[in-house]
Amino acid sequence: MAIELRKSDSGAFRQTIRINQHTIFADIAASIGGDNSAPDPHDLYDASLAACKAITVMMYAKNKNIPLDYLDIDVERDTTQEAKGLYVIKVKLKFFGKLAESDKQKLTEIAGKCPIHKLMTQSETQVITEVM
Repeated sequence: MAIELRKSDSGAFRQTIRINQHTIFADIAASIGGDNSAPDPHDLYDASLAACKAITVMMYAKNKNIPLDYLDIDVERDTTQEAKGLYVIKVKLKFFGKLAESDKQKLTEIAGKCPIHKLMTQSETQVITEVM
């Protein structure tokens, strides 16, 4: 996997991110000097968790023949203590399909086992930054 980031041609802080054959963008809010033309890095971080949970749950339901049609996920974050090392992400799951309460409980449990959830909560991340 290759991720390349380059300054976008437009905007003061807008970034173009290429991930393999995909292109996405990042920016910051207008209130802090950006153009608010794309999600900010915190949004992308939180979105990776939501996407991973959704994919993990959908794959599990398919493999176990659980009648999940799809799910919606809402994510809220609390950054009030981020400077002290605490970043709180609240994830709300809404399941659609003819599911028993036990199915919903199992799918909620599985959502907590997605790789990004584990990475965020059970791993130490080391970032090595070098000049090219």
